[in-house]
Amino acid sequence: MAGLQIHREDLAGQVTLRLEGILDGKTALQVQTSLEALRGQPVVLDFTHLREFKDSAVGVLTRSMEHSVTLRGLAAHHERMFRYFGVTTGAASSQPYYTPEDILTL
Repeated sequence: MAGLQIHREDLAGQVTLRLEGILDGKTALQVQTSLEALRGQPVVLDFTHLREFKDSAVGVLTRSMEHSVTLRGLAAHHERMFRYFGVTTGAASSQPYYTPEDILTL
């Protein structure tokens, strides 16, 4: 299984694009084309089945993201990458490793 496979699932008026394989800058163009064809519809991009997710894909994907796109199955690193490009992932930000209060009470 080389490259990227995009599986489309329609359920209750929402489209889920489940991505399998390798997502990089080149294959992200395929996802971008799919997102543009679904413009205006609620879409879930499911990253849980990717074998590889290259950082270069994030920049390509953010060009076609709208408010109606929900991201699912991202690792913490890629959640951060999307936030750097101004795309909210819906994930709650985690608490820092330590807080100043923790240090002062020791």
